[in-house]
Amino acid sequence: QAQLVESGGGSVTLGGSLTLSCATPGYAKIGACLGWFRQTPEKEREGVAVIYTVDKAALHRDSVKGRFTISYDDTNNTLTLQMNNLGPDDSATYYCAAKPAPKVCRYSSPTDFTTWGQGTQVTVSS
Repeated sequence: QAQLVESGGGSVTLGGSLTLSCATPGYAKIGACLGWFRQTPEKEREGVAVIYTVDKAALHRDSVKGRFTISYDDTNNTLTLQMNNLGPDDSATYYCAAKPAPKVCRYSSPTDFTTWGQGTQVTVSS
């Protein structure tokens, strides 16, 4: 599969919003688990949200529920993460990732994902 390419990171103030996008060429044609993960120098990479391309079933980690929304547009092969009400704990490098033909689709196992983007930085300041 082709490389994943993220875009949309940047700097925002507390309570602001950002939308991250990830080009996922080829994944619309196959069943895949697509996800957003984030990492800081102080923490291990953690899952934020995942979505299964076939039925669009999505899961979000508890700390972002009600604030972040993952979605997938299979007409243009784009994975999106809408982030609202951003807080300081949301500052991180965000990565999109893909796992083709998954038996399960969950954000708790980043090592299950086989293809990763280069990452995009999100900085939330007061």
